[in-house]
Amino acid sequence: MPSPVSGDEKTKLPTFFSDANPYIQRGNSESPRLQVRERYVTLRTSTAFFTGILVALAAVWQCGRLDASCFATSDVNALYAHIIPGSPEWHDYPPPSPTNGFPDMFPIDVGYPGPTHAGAEPGVAATAPAYPMHSGSAHLVAPPTFAKGKGKAKSRDGKFDLFRSLGSLSPWYSVEQGTFGIDSSPEAPDTCRITGVHLLHRHGARYPADVTSASGPPGFASRLRAHAGNFTASGPLSFLNDWTYKLGQEGLTPFGRAQLFDLGVSMRMRYGFLLKNFTESNALPVFRTESQNRMLASAQNFALGFFGYPFEDQYQQVITIESKGFNNTLAPYRTCANNDDPNKGWRGGSPKNKWIAIYLQKALRRLQKHINGVELTLADVFAMQETCAFETVALGFSKFCELFTEKEWEGFDYAYDINFWYGVSFGSPLASAQGIGYVQELVSRLTETPIETHNSSTNATLHNPITFPLGHSLYVDATHEVVVMNVLTALNLSSFAGTGPLPSDHIPESRSFRSAEVAPFATNVQFQLLACDSEPGTQIRVIVNDGVVPLHVLRGCPENTHGMCSVDAFVDAQKDNIRNTDWAFACGGDWEVPDGWNTTVGYPDWM
Repeated sequence: MPSPVSGDEKTKLPTFFSDANPYIQRGNSESPRLQVRERYVTLRTSTAFFTGILVALAAVWQCGRLDASCFATSDVNALYAHIIPGSPEWHDYPPPSPTNGFPDMFPIDVGYPGPTHAGAEPGVAATAPAYPMHSGSAHLVAPPTFAKGKGKAKSRDGKFDLFRSLGSLSPWYSVEQGTFGIDSSPEAPDTCRITGVHLLHRHGARYPADVTSASGPPGFASRLRAHAGNFTASGPLSFLNDWTYKLGQEGLTPFGRAQLFDLGVSMRMRYGFLLKNFTESNALPVFRTESQNRMLASAQNFALGFFGYPFEDQYQQVITIESKGFNNTLAPYRTCANNDDPNKGWRGGSPKNKWIAIYLQKALRRLQKHINGVELTLADVFAMQETCAFETVALGFSKFCELFTEKEWEGFDYAYDINFWYGVSFGSPLASAQGIGYVQELVSRLTETPIETHNSSTNATLHNPITFPLGHSLYVDATHEVVVMNVLTALNLSSFAGTGPLPSDHIPESRSFRSAEVAPFATNVQFQLLACDSEPGTQIRVIVNDGVVPLHVLRGCPENTHGMCSVDAFVDAQKDNIRNTDWAFACGGDWEVPDGWNTTVGYPDWM
């Protein structure tokens, strides 16, 4: 029951017209005083209207008599001269002290809910004849046209899609069946039933990192701001004359929130039947995320989609600390000292820049023709492409997207591939070590055996029956895309490295590694457990963004039409990977990368 409204609060409440006008409240519409006031208001309004028309006509006559250019657009644009191009434009919501904030007047529970009863849990992955595929780009608007240029971008299906050509800044989507080499879909194969799922997913679409950065979208905005008043843009760049920087910093965008909510709904529709196991065991699922704002928000939006509101009593949420000095398998780079050395961690910068210098040369010359007072650099032009991606997932549309050709967008996509290949996955000397802690946890869960020795990024404090339970049929972990790449590398899923290291001077005709397919916003990896009449023992499949990944690349796993391998063989192969990965050496060893060294295993194998 709401509390009484005090006298002070009453003065803040809106006054209704019926309270202020006793004649209307009493039903008396014939008040003489009201009739006189209505005639007075009508006379004033009519006089003002006709006076305005006469003034406008006089202004037009005077303009025509003196100089027809007095209504030129340059004068209109002068009204906006106070806008500094590139300046931040941020809107803080909600207001800190809203004038109409009366929470007691808006209770969230007023009783009288009506009769309800839950129905059966859904299980599309187990029961449906087909699998629901995710397009990924709802709420986003692609540019109506792209810049004209020779040649067309090459995509797997022959059709160019900008939202699948933004590298790791792409929204997640269901890849085509067979993309990773297994021509099978994610629903349970015939004669099999799903018994468990371990889900690892990335956060949703976010704003760029540090807004004070000298590079990327904030760096480009800063450059324009520094030249304010000294540059003019025209043609396709004319929008820069009053463009402001509208991107926040690192948090989820509205679209990013929707991605994780939708992912939660999707997983409930596919695997909701697994919750029966928790009801029978009188337990709640335990999900994990990290302390970063976007990580916690992603986990909460996933839970809202998966469980519905309110979700607090339907599961337990572990929030691990992401900061230096805290072991965390969902952010292993925080305790891997060598990751801070740019020659060891994030080695993709140099080869990426070599490629940028090739594919953006024409764009640089083309765009420079339309801006005076600022000498554009390759870094500026690449930042424009990044701004397209970030503005699209933050604002829904970006004028920057139409500045480039399809081929140039293909080049941007490949630049992100290069950066991720050499920086955090199969071409990095640190990737396997940084992902091995999660592999240890996966083996622990699959075997229902606690980790005996914590010699990587695992956190012994959190490895207890409450915060790291064993024997559950559903696990959900939220992390970053770089960690997803670390984990796929540490698992030795070498089909992603099948076409070898990525060159920095051209795009290969075919390549097995594409960041838009394996590391987009809200990317997700499903470790699917199955009991099959046709196979002995529990089987496992790895499904990345609805694409089944081959497991026969692992020792002991035979080729299988549906990409399955027995859990026993899979675990044995992962134990080999654990034994062969030395976290202390990779992350803390005093070593240097030899000149010209390349790898496809994500480890300093020259040693």
